[in-house]
Amino acid sequence: MSVAFISHADCGRHDTGWNHPEHVGRLRAVTRALRNDWELMLRIDHREGRHATHDEIALAHDAAYVAAVRAAAAAGGARFDADTVASAGSWDAAAAGVGCVLDGIDLAVAEGRRSYCAVRPPGHHALRAQAMGFCLFGNVAIGAHYARSRHALARVLIADWDVHHGNGTQALVQDTADIRYVSMHQWPWYPGTGAATDRGPHENVWNVPMAGGLSAAAYVGAFLGAVDAATRHWTPDLVLLSAGFDSLRGDPLGGFTLEMEDIATLTHALVDRATDWCGGRLVSALEGGYVPDRVGEASVVHMRALEA
Repeated sequence: MSVAFISHADCGRHDTGWNHPEHVGRLRAVTRALRNDWELMLRIDHREGRHATHDEIALAHDAAYVAAVRAAAAAGGARFDADTVASAGSWDAAAAGVGCVLDGIDLAVAEGRRSYCAVRPPGHHALRAQAMGFCLFGNVAIGAHYARSRHALARVLIADWDVHHGNGTQALVQDTADIRYVSMHQWPWYPGTGAATDRGPHENVWNVPMAGGLSAAAYVGAFLGAVDAATRHWTPDLVLLSAGFDSLRGDPLGGFTLEMEDIATLTHALVDRATDWCGGRLVSALEGGYVPDRVGEASVVHMRALEA
């Protein structure tokens, strides 16, 4: 069964400005890399996602905040903080980003198909009522709540290898005991959260803070060890992956040392585990990664490994 590649043209309408690290060129690099790999491009199932509804986004976010983001876009844009902006197209982009992840979950339930959602803006820093760190809505966190409410998938594992701690994802899921969150991230680094001792109120959070500049093997081992610890005597019904490619060597916003073969190793390991746990149900969504050509290359490597 082919892997689904889910995206939406509206994700390109989130205009952050010409010199912002999180720009539309990141997604263009993904499609360019796919065009350069005809074998993969012909095999995968290309799908345009949908826009999530206000109520779906409000599964994880304050309804007034959701309305405020929409109003900011309708007014032509806004600056939420020094790093996080909205343009006239940002509501459509953010709603499409969430909707792609929800479509991936629907597909996983209906067909057992794995998917990679190439979306922007990213999501794992967005708080319940606050935009932050380039993120407007918590794409993956919303997906976890959607999987439980729409499909009665009680136990959801979120794995996050972005170089930054997913403070938003943690905040949006930690009060739900049967959503478990594993984050490996550089420490100390933005946003300054994610200590190993922070396990959440239900001890359903596994934070793995790591120094920059270590061997790739150290990161791979620490991440998979935390995934295994989080799932000991607990079997997820769905795996959601925050695929942040700023964990690759040379990213300007991080100091990790992963290479393409490590992305393949991590992906294969999660596919193998998801196959054992839940019939292979795994949905991956793009988070960070700020060298566009590297993001494109990693996306292709990731999708090839998702096929396994």
